[in-house]
Amino acid sequence: MTRAERAKQFAPFDAMKGLQEALRDREERHSRVDKHGISEEDADANSRTMLRLQRGMKVEISYYKAFHDVVRTGTVTYLNTAFRRLKLDDEPILFDDIYTIKILDL
Repeated sequence: MTRAERAKQFAPFDAMKGLQEALRDREERHSRVDKHGISEEDADANSRTMLRLQRGMKVEISYYKAFHDVVRTGTVTYLNTAFRRLKLDDEPILFDDIYTIKILDL
C-alpha cells in the first residue's frame, strides 16, 4: 500500500452529507431581520455627513443588507449623490439602506 492510499483512509468522512450546509442555511434564515426606519434626527445627521463625504475617506457605516444589519469600516471608493449610492471598499450601498455613517479620518 502506497503512502497516498494509506492517507486516504484517514481523510475526513461526513456520514451525513449536507447536514452542515443545511444547519448554516437554517441559522442564516433564523438571524434575518426586517429593515427598520431611522429617526428624523438621525436622517438629518446622515445628510450632513453625506455632504462632507468624499472619495478616499475612512468611514464606519451601519446599514441594512440582505435581511441583516451590518456595520463595516472602510474607505469610500465611489460616491454618487445623484443616484444616492456609494461603495465602501467595492461594496455597493444605497443611501436609503444606511442607518448611521461616521467619518473616521478628520
